[in-house]
Amino acid sequence: MTQPDRASAGRGTTGRITYRVAESERDKSAVIKGEFTSDTVFEVVESEDGFGIRPTRLDPPLHKVFPDEEPWGDQESEGTRRFVALDDDRVCGYVDASYESWNRRLTIADIEVAGPYQGRGIGRTLMDHAVDWGRTRGAGHVWLEVTHINAPAVHAYERMGFSLCGLDTSLYRGTASEGEIALFMSRLLDEPAPLGPGRLSRMNRADMRLTGPGNDATTPNTGATQ
Repeated sequence: MTQPDRASAGRGTTGRITYRVAESERDKSAVIKGEFTSDTVFEVVESEDGFGIRPTRLDPPLHKVFPDEEPWGDQESEGTRRFVALDDDRVCGYVDASYESWNRRLTIADIEVAGPYQGRGIGRTLMDHAVDWGRTRGAGHVWLEVTHINAPAVHAYERMGFSLCGLDTSLYRGTASEGEIALFMSRLLDEPAPLGPGRLSRMNRADMRLTGPGNDATTPNTGATQ
């Protein structure tokens, strides 16, 4: 399962990244603090036809640090899997995934890459490992959730073939993220190839295409549940 990463080294890194299923307690309990900076948010606009998404530029940009989460090891079961990215023996990224057989859904619960390692394709490679595992379980699609203020993550997921499939204006009520809106994105695995970047789905007749300011952002910490 171990696979080297040929991407160039970042500052403070060795340049050799390997990937594997989380094996040790250290792999399973590793937590990377999620944070991002964005100059764009996706406003949800309600109309008589449904909901629409509108990119809005922020000045100054917004910076968010996510609350601490419980280690994934506490949630591990037969239907879950964590893949880690390692710089020597140090966890520099991970993806947490779970599979539900009743609707053949692979859920990306979280995906994180430590700051010095971002922009090297590590997040995409971790996602590929999770998707490959999902396929072996019989997954027909991949699903994740991301806050509407995390434009860099949304665009990163678009580049991985994900499209908007829904939203929830109440999911974060009573949490540290109250006031934010959950965007749901999915990627079909039954099709020969994923949808191309920027080809987002529609709800009712409202255009929900997530394009505009911030589309050239580099891959950040992309916590799927954040």
